[in-house]
Amino acid sequence: MISFEDRVKGVLISTALGDSLGAPVEKLSREEIDQKYGYVTTLKTQWYKEALGEEATLGKRRGNGIITDDTLMTLALCRVYKKEERHLDAYDLANEFTKEIAFRKTFIPEFDRDAHILDRLFYPEKHIFLRHVLANCEPREGGMGNMVNCGAAMYMAPIGIVNAGNPLAAYNEAIAFASGHQVSYGLEAAGVLAACVACAFTPNSSVEDVVKTAIALAKDGTKQAIIALTNKAKELKKHNCSYDELVTILHDCIAPFSPMGDDVHRKIEKIGIPSNHYTPSRLFSIEELPLALAFIVYNDGEYYKSILDGINSGRDTDSIGVMVGVILGAMYGTKYIKEEDVDILSRTNQINFAKEATTFTAVAKQIIEKDLQIIRKQEGIIGH
Repeated sequence: MISFEDRVKGVLISTALGDSLGAPVEKLSREEIDQKYGYVTTLKTQWYKEALGEEATLGKRRGNGIITDDTLMTLALCRVYKKEERHLDAYDLANEFTKEIAFRKTFIPEFDRDAHILDRLFYPEKHIFLRHVLANCEPREGGMGNMVNCGAAMYMAPIGIVNAGNPLAAYNEAIAFASGHQVSYGLEAAGVLAACVACAFTPNSSVEDVVKTAIALAKDGTKQAIIALTNKAKELKKHNCSYDELVTILHDCIAPFSPMGDDVHRKIEKIGIPSNHYTPSRLFSIEELPLALAFIVYNDGEYYKSILDGINSGRDTDSIGVMVGVILGAMYGTKYIKEEDVDILSRTNQINFAKEATTFTAVAKQIIEKDLQIIRKQEGIIGH
């Protein structure tokens, strides 16, 4: 029997592991990764920009176990739960979460110094500061006007943890909270990812259970993308295709829902050209979550193989790695995670995962116990 705390620890370590495995190759296509690295298998990987100079790196470091904002924001959300000791919504994103990312310094491994997380964030995540601090928006409307992407989904795992075993509650809480950050299918993905994590906490849950949960709760394009990619992954398991063929087929499968393809760089040539990239739509989906689920299905939930297939597929590699990692970390706990990797992640990023897991487990149990007290009252109301 895997303990609740070990599952929590598995989620937190797997967040950092998937993040730091994918970070050195983020934004490269599958073909570019193949040309430069072949197939990445280790944290001891050099960032592809490392030798390109300050203009390319913008003063950041990556590779060799360094995490990104995906992990930093996940841990920031954990800290909000530890302070509030209850379920959260958009008002908490506008209040305590905004304080965590914009006003309280923490160690930023990419900078190798203490700084505000905000200083490290991509523009869609800086949108939180713009909307809630500068524009004083209604918190539930904070996501409006944002670039629609996976930026909220990537740090939703803690919401799955505090709703462990209750995917619907996780979905609803993630939607309520992340509405202050994202909109449309970016918001939808946040809800579904949290639900997948909550499902994976259930003892003896399977990959099929997680996929069924995702499909049952997902709406519109997100639902259709998950159905399409997980069905395709099941079909491909019957064939002896190469890894490159697998990625090509899955990318073709996600294309109707996510039109960017490998065109993920911001260039002056794009300015002024009409586009539906990253725009709200009931027909679209982010690609990271359906791809993550597809790689899990294709590999029958094998821990490292699922993560590595995800981060080697190109594009938003670190976020795909995180999404695979948090689902399987919730399912298996820490038993498949290499001690060497935990050591590298801990030292490189100055994170005490045992302490993080113990303190967050305590508050998650406290929140769940309050939920159980409400259920017991409801049992009394209906006569049990």
